[in-house]
Amino acid sequence: MLEINNYTSSILNDITFTLKEDENLVILGHNGAGKSTLAKVLSNLIENNSVKIFNQNIKDISDKQRASFINYIPPKFEVFDEYITLREFFELSCIDYVDNEKIQKTIELLNLKRLENKHCITFSSGEKQLLLLGSSIMHNADITIFDELTANLDISRIKEVFDIFKSDFLKQKIIITHNLDLAYALKYKILYMNDGKIEFYGESEKFFSSENLKRFYNNSIIKVNEHLVVNL
Repeated sequence: MLEINNYTSSILNDITFTLKEDENLVILGHNGAGKSTLAKVLSNLIENNSVKIFNQNIKDISDKQRASFINYIPPKFEVFDEYITLREFFELSCIDYVDNEKIQKTIELLNLKRLENKHCITFSSGEKQLLLLGSSIMHNADITIFDELTANLDISRIKEVFDIFKSDFLKQKIIITHNLDLAYALKYKILYMNDGKIEFYGESEKFFSSENLKRFYNNSIIKVNEHLVVNL
């Protein structure tokens, strides 16, 4: 279980909600709404006294325990040495020991075999996003927060990521995205932010009603054959 109570800062205003252990979450909102800041608060990258994870105050648990509880995947791939290989990067993502069998399965799952021994600096932006996804599978935290993971992926790769999100490869997931069609298809709980405030927190079906799409997106999004498209 993850909960935050009455968190307020210069960016966020009175943030309060609870996510149960069997729930996954999509965080939506326009640019600058405070989504990434919220993710960093939830994972204690921004230190605070307002978040509890599995009934423990996040500031009171050890770094190692927190890493096993919650993992934040940033929107952009960064590593101290871009000349390490894909395999070496996955080895660094293991918490307790290097699981070579799991590394191999993850490489195969993400169709990255041809890049296994190449340097990370040579990868495209989309390939780097897949490295981040792979690292989250290796890390295997109880809760993983993905911040715009699909931003640079082509359509076929987004479908692969969707399938992984819907599988058991990862435990509990919190996904920040601007991809409304992905959010709609996942059917996860929805948190919608605007100007640092929570304006909606509830079930996917209710959020994606015609009424709420009009309210939050000003008629710019419509449903067509059970997909969301831009109303041009």
